[in-house]
Amino acid sequence: MRIGYLLNTYPQPSVTFVRREIRALEQQGISVHRFAMRSDRDALVDPTDLKEYDRTELILKHGGLALGLNALAYGLRHPRRFAKAAGMAWRMGARAGRARLRHLIYLVEAACLARRVAELEIDHVHAHFGTNPAAVALLMHQLSGAGYSFTVHGPEEFDSPVALALKEKVAHARFAVAISSHGRSQLYRWAEYRDWPKIDIVHCGIDPDLFTGKVALPVKDELRLVNIGRFAEQKGQLLLPEAVAIARAAGAKVHVTLVGDGEMRPQIEAAIDRFDVSDAFTLTGWLDEKGVRDALADAHALVLPSFAEGLPMVVMEAMAAGRAVIATYIAGNPELVLDGVNGWLVPAGDPHALAHAMITAHQTEAAVLAAMGDAGRGRVLARHDINQEAGKLARLFQKAIAQ
Repeated sequence: MRIGYLLNTYPQPSVTFVRREIRALEQQGISVHRFAMRSDRDALVDPTDLKEYDRTELILKHGGLALGLNALAYGLRHPRRFAKAAGMAWRMGARAGRARLRHLIYLVEAACLARRVAELEIDHVHAHFGTNPAAVALLMHQLSGAGYSFTVHGPEEFDSPVALALKEKVAHARFAVAISSHGRSQLYRWAEYRDWPKIDIVHCGIDPDLFTGKVALPVKDELRLVNIGRFAEQKGQLLLPEAVAIARAAGAKVHVTLVGDGEMRPQIEAAIDRFDVSDAFTLTGWLDEKGVRDALADAHALVLPSFAEGLPMVVMEAMAAGRAVIATYIAGNPELVLDGVNGWLVPAGDPHALAHAMITAHQTEAAVLAAMGDAGRGRVLARHDINQEAGKLARLFQKAIAQ
């Protein structure tokens, strides 16, 4: 079985879960060819990501002229298919709000993908994210008839389901994957009822081999929290400085380490200064997988004040590391975080509720925090073992190829 994996940007620090999924599939004997439109090579810090870069075929690296000529040649060889795909791209672009040119570029990329899938004798293409990778996969299907599927993560796909043509993408796919029950419910909203049986849940997974030992909590003189992820509006890090200021005013000693980077960094730094809590924050930038595990080991709990999510990998990794989680009561979070059992759930966008959870965690005895971490570890290892989840995906691929 030869599977093509398709992403927009790969590898990159925020999608290590895809790399983990691919590796688990390969360990089960499946051949995976990586396709991506592009990759930000300079942003890669993890040695495994650097190796993955060398194994990934970047479609845009073929160059605009070569891609255009390939699309022209494809259209001359298969005029009816090309006309049908071009019409679909045009309609999708119109629905996305004056994005026709962008979707015609997707068509050119799809023609390249269709040619390479045929040359490499790939049996099936799987796209990660229901945004432009799924659009390119759909157009490739229109051009060549090759089967495709895609994984929807959220929240971006659910922000613009009509503009992203989720209904059409599900309708033409062999199957679609959601990473949580919440995600599946959102796909149910936009897919035709007759296509609901195509929609399966395959969780993003953690590698149990990376979390084999129990790591003791730090000595608790202050509550040490860690936040891991892109500095983006949906992640809610802008709320942290105010929440920390409120918690400290109530007498709680709190320190937050922010692991990651992104477009919101200047605003986050400004908020830290505005609330006069610079001594309570450390910003590390992106870290490799070992660095992330070390940051979790140095923390008592993960804090995730997100406004929108799918089902965050960092929650899984924190639980696997035996750490309690403070998260917002949104999307897939409640499917893993059980309030008062392995962490605390708070309303999104409420700095006082977030501060109260910090205060509660600060006042919680170390033994109780450790027990909450153990409960989370057991839950995530039972539900998110990457080898089990890759096995589910492999069976879906087998079924799709047999259609």
